[in-house]
This record gives sequence, structure tokens and C-alpha cells, in this order.
Amino acid sequence: MLSRIAESLFWIGRYLERAEDTCRIVEMHLQLLVDDPTVDQDDAAITLLAVMGAPSVEVASTTEVLRALCYDPVSPASVAATLGGAREAARRARETVSSEVWEAINTTWNSVKGGRLQRMRPTAAFRLVRERCAVITGTADQTMSHDEGWLFLTLGRSVERIDMTARLISIAQVAGTQSAWSNVLRGCGAHHAFVRSYGGVTTDRDAAEFVLLDRLFPRSVVHNLRGAEAALGALDLAASTRGYEDEATRLLGTARASLEYRDPERVLDDLPQRMAELQRTCNKVSQAITERYFSGSTAASWSGGN
Repeated sequence: MLSRIAESLFWIGRYLERAEDTCRIVEMHLQLLVDDPTVDQDDAAITLLAVMGAPSVEVASTTEVLRALCYDPVSPASVAATLGGAREAARRARETVSSEVWEAINTTWNSVKGGRLQRMRPTAAFRLVRERCAVITGTADQTMSHDEGWLFLTLGRSVERIDMTARLISIAQVAGTQSAWSNVLRGCGAHHAFVRSYGGVTTDRDAAEFVLLDRLFPRSVVHNLRGAEAALGALDLAASTRGYEDEATRLLGTARASLEYRDPERVLDDLPQRMAELQRTCNKVSQAITERYFSGSTAASWSGGN
């Protein structure tokens, strides 16, 4: 496969996941403000923008959060910008992306461009983006051959989901409100699955354990670390049977082992620092993948903090 096509598919996965997860994180932020009126809204907004990699500001508000992270097509961390990036990447890989996937991406872009997203109520805008991203992902899984192209798309989605889940957890830890972890579960779409596994009582430790370590839940960190490893393994047909020579695979395996084999009683210890390290690992993984598979193509730049 041409490195240009492979890179475009990788970034389609990342861009779409970033758009969906940004909506989830901003919605969680707004819910935290409703649940706890004592939270300083300006400080919470500045923290959120910093965690999301948006340009730093000294004074922020909910309006600024929505502009920088949702509506502004010039802001690299915004939903509008990432959906535009997904469409451009799909255009470059038009010969590989199925017609159904291209139509789904193009329809999504047309539904949000030109300020259309901003004219909706935030909750309606978030729901639209989440549903459209789910449609695109499902369409790709059902209409694309599960060959190298699909593996690169899946790899990008998994790496981005790990990164964004780490950001969501970091924001909840900084907020420190009583309902923070309940909102993390809802932000990950994990509340129903969590209740089925643990019952109705939510403790911080149980919620963190589920979002980080559950091997069956598709948005958990460990599930996506395993998924990214599996995609890399399928792409590397010449992989050694003795250890791992691929840098990205080593980084992902090390991160997964540090989570899975950590003492369960210490799952909450140093969590902000560990989530920051996980984000750095995702950045290194992306760089390693670029150097190995995309050398010679025009490098895509990701200026949203990763």
C-alpha cells in the first residue's frame, strides 16, 4: 500500500475519534458545572483548554470552550477542524475508501460546515457528531475489506481513543467533584456496561478500574492498547518470534503491562501523572508509526496537543 494512502487512513481514524471524544469531553465538562455550582467556571475552562491542547489563555469561559473546542474551524483542537481534516484525508485516499464511507464523511462535513454546528444547541450538536462518527465507523467496518487499509484506520482510531480517554480521566481528576467519575463513565458511554458489571454503587476505584482495565469494554484503555497492538501485529508480517523490534509495539505493550499488572489497590495512585505519561506514549507511538510506514509521504501535522 502506498504510504500516502496508509497515512490518510490512519488520520481518518484519528480525526473521527478526536471529533467524537471532544464532544464527549466538553459535554462532561458542562455536566460537571451543572452538578457542582461551587466549581469556578473560569478555572475549569482554562484547565479543560490546557488538557485538550488548545492555545493557552489567561481568562476563559464556557463560550470560549465551545468556540475553541467545537465551532472554530481555525482552532486545531475543534470538532469542526477535525471533521474537516477527516474529509480531506478521505479525499486523498479516495481510491481506497469505500463509496459508502466517503459519502458518510462528506455528509457529516456538510452538516457542520459554515457555522451550522454553532447554530444548534450544544447537546444537539454533540449528539449529531457522536451519531455521525458512529455511522462512519460502522460503515467502514461493514464496507471496507479488512486489509491493510482498514488496519491503519483501526490503528489510528485506537491510538486516538487511548489518548482522549487519558485526557478525560485527567480532567475528572483535576475537577475532584463528587460526581466526576460518574461523568467519566457517561463520557465514555460506559455507564450502562459499568452498572451491569459492578451494580449501582459507583466508587472512584471501581470506575477507574473499569475505564482503564476492562478487557471487554471497547472504550477502555487496555482494550484499545490491545487493539492497537493487534493491528500492528497484523501489519508487520515479518515480525520476529523473539521479542519485538517495532518501536510502536514495544511502547504499546509496555503501557499495557504497566496498567494490567499494577496492584489493583493502587489504581488511583498518581493517576494524573500516569495519564499524562500515557498521552506522551501515544505521541511517541504515532511518531514511530509515521517513521516506519509513512516515510516519503507528506507528513500530517497534529497541533491539538498530540
